[in-house]
Amino acid sequence: MRRRAKPLESVLIKPAGPDCNMSCGYCFYLDREGLFPESQTHRMSRAVLENVVRQVMTQGAENVSVCWQGGEPTLMGVEFFRQAVEYEKHFGRNGQGVANGFQTNGLLIDDAWRRLFREYHFLVGLSLDGPEHVHDRYRVFKDGRPTWRRVNDALKGMLDGGVEVNSLTVLNEYSARFPRQIYDYLKQSGVRHMQFIPCTEPHPNDHGMAAPFSVLPEQFGAFLCELFDCWLDDFRDGTPTVYVRWFESVFTTYVGVRTPECTLLEECGEYVVVEHTGDVYSCDFYVKDQWRLGNVHDGELSAMLNSEKQAHFGGLKAALPAACRSCRWLTHCRGGCPKERWRTPSGADPSYLCDGYKMFFSHADERLSKLADRWRREKSRPVVQHQASSSAAGVKIGRNMPCPCGSGEKYKRCCGR
Repeated sequence: MRRRAKPLESVLIKPAGPDCNMSCGYCFYLDREGLFPESQTHRMSRAVLENVVRQVMTQGAENVSVCWQGGEPTLMGVEFFRQAVEYEKHFGRNGQGVANGFQTNGLLIDDAWRRLFREYHFLVGLSLDGPEHVHDRYRVFKDGRPTWRRVNDALKGMLDGGVEVNSLTVLNEYSARFPRQIYDYLKQSGVRHMQFIPCTEPHPNDHGMAAPFSVLPEQFGAFLCELFDCWLDDFRDGTPTVYVRWFESVFTTYVGVRTPECTLLEECGEYVVVEHTGDVYSCDFYVKDQWRLGNVHDGELSAMLNSEKQAHFGGLKAALPAACRSCRWLTHCRGGCPKERWRTPSGADPSYLCDGYKMFFSHADERLSKLADRWRREKSRPVVQHQASSSAAGVKIGRNMPCPCGSGEKYKRCCGR
């Protein structure tokens, strides 16, 4: 049976490749420089930039998302991204929307960057692991000096300057010990949208074991349980005042709405990654020769997204072991991210974080189910002229989540305008 063509809706671009002005102890991407041995410095040329943006805009859906990531994308300089926006304007179709996301460590953020982000409505993800002692555990300069003060200042500067900022926190063996402290610090700092990413790297010399900095499954589960309680404690009139991406995404699995979180989908392969050379890969975690799909100079992004190799990559996620297929939580976790299945050579084992997921769902299921029941009651109420409540039975629909009115559009493009 022929697969339905996937629309090109999301592209992740790494204009500075693996280059970074930090040396985080848990970083999985720094060693990708081995893929590009021709140079010690990696920068996207204007020719590649123009080609990538042209393809994104001409082949992309009515609304397309571009995420600029690294390495560290600020190494490209402000003018590179002003040029990128000009290309988006030039190649964009009438009525087409483009959302620019920007993931940064914050070290180079100054007035010029803040003007760029504010002027073009970039959504900035700031990598910030928590208060000083947590952040500086692994996020250091190349000479080992701590970075928290610079990053904390960057956060304050962007929030004061009217930039929309989300936090991205890596859960490692140390940070996972302080869920409430991290949550309270971010909230008190003015962050209202938080994302938490588990660090699950395998040990380089001991197969089947995790790297020393990786979060332990039981740590991960305990962290999510306490974080969930913090999140619920901050509900006001049935609506959260702080938005945690993973909880919002998990909630969609309780109400049958398509989730925005790729790790919670049945299959992967919903987006592509473009490196500084124009090489295209299946996923941010799989920028490897095995999963190179082509290059923008000799192929089309939409064709690569719908290629047999990308379909094969996406299907690997659905190849779950029997333990997953019979698990009561399958519809809510879908086995987690494939990068977590490294404990056996075949990769056919459950997620390294499986026990942590089970801890969380056992803890949160009853309350999530009640929120879902309330969401369904709210949705069943009559609506007038396609106007839907911004509250999904007490859970506010995230900007990139499907609109609860059933239009099929993202909330920000529909009733959340």
